[in-house]
Amino acid sequence: MMKDPEKTIGNLIDKQTIAFIASVDEEGFPLMKAMLSPRKREGIREFWFSTNTSSLRVAQYRANPKASIYFCDKRFYRGVLLVGTMEVLEDDASKEMIWQEGDTLYYPLGVTDPDYCVLRFAATHGRYYANLSTKEFEVEVT
Repeated sequence: MMKDPEKTIGNLIDKQTIAFIASVDEEGFPLMKAMLSPRKREGIREFWFSTNTSSLRVAQYRANPKASIYFCDKRFYRGVLLVGTMEVLEDDASKEMIWQEGDTLYYPLGVTDPDYCVLRFAATHGRYYANLSTKEFEVEVT
């Protein structure tokens, strides 16, 4: 189906401005949210997002780190679902790593704003859809 799955999926991800992330609530129901695309990614294994420490998702990931992220290319009707875990990071190095100019709009106190944190998603497996077919795959740890 794909000559180089990581390259094909990586290219799809890099062209999207929106990512959909899912968490699990206290009753075990999945909850989906649209977010800006990840600030950083390493292959299709690790993704970093910025968010508010006070957000509902952060509380849910702290209680249950099971998560998924989804990217959709509506132009060609392709998509990729990645399943794994989400970690909430509040250390200075992680926050500085993905900080961007203009973030003070969301975090007025700057990179040390206590309401600014980083979500790090680590994928274990996924499912790619294109050309009316799907392909399940494992994400290799490097």
